[in-house]
Amino acid sequence: AYSKESLAVRNVTFAVDKGECFGLLGLNGAGKTTTFSILTQKIRPGSGSVLIHGRNWICTSRSSSSPVTGERSTYDHVGYCPQFDAMNMKLTTNENIELFARIRGIPEEHIPPLVNRLLVSLHLQPYASTITSALSGGNRRKLSVATALISHPSLVLLDEPSAGMDPNSQRFLWRVIGHLRKSGKAVVITSHSMEECEALCTRIAIMDRGQIRCIGSKQHLKNK
Repeated sequence: AYSKESLAVRNVTFAVDKGECFGLLGLNGAGKTTTFSILTQKIRPGSGSVLIHGRNWICTSRSSSSPVTGERSTYDHVGYCPQFDAMNMKLTTNENIELFARIRGIPEEHIPPLVNRLLVSLHLQPYASTITSALSGGNRRKLSVATALISHPSLVLLDEPSAGMDPNSQRFLWRVIGHLRKSGKAVVITSHSMEECEALCTRIAIMDRGQIRCIGSKQHLKNK
């Protein structure tokens, strides 16, 4: 149990529709990544729920039931790009996507065309055989986004997706995220950049000290 003073996230409520990009905007320590850790089952919250297509995705620390980890129908709906690149640095770009595809349970015969599609979509074809440790920071972020899209998820969680990117790579990734939204996916990003949220998001929530202080369209926030 935690006292209210020590809660990293408190009373956070939001919904995201298909074809929407929702932004969690805040400084470091605001609770954005902790919120994603709850959404991806890395942290079990003391209370609350996460519904994906009407199904509860998590259980709380007060619940005796198990979360839905392993239920393929729900698990496949979610793609996650963490804040820090979580790839095997000794594998090539191609091999990392193959590895995550197998972890996701993609049938072996479907992996080669899937890998090729993701390499093309993220402009990573020239680096397919490059060891991941030799990739630039921007290309590692692209690879992290690629692994988040392996299962054709309907919900895509991107934690600081363009962190460390040069302006050209950043704008390219913004176009990719815009395409995801236009294709009908629900996208949630975290960012400390108002410029990024304005460029990408249909709605924005400003987080501070674990709480949402304001939520709405970018025009609504400007008028506050």
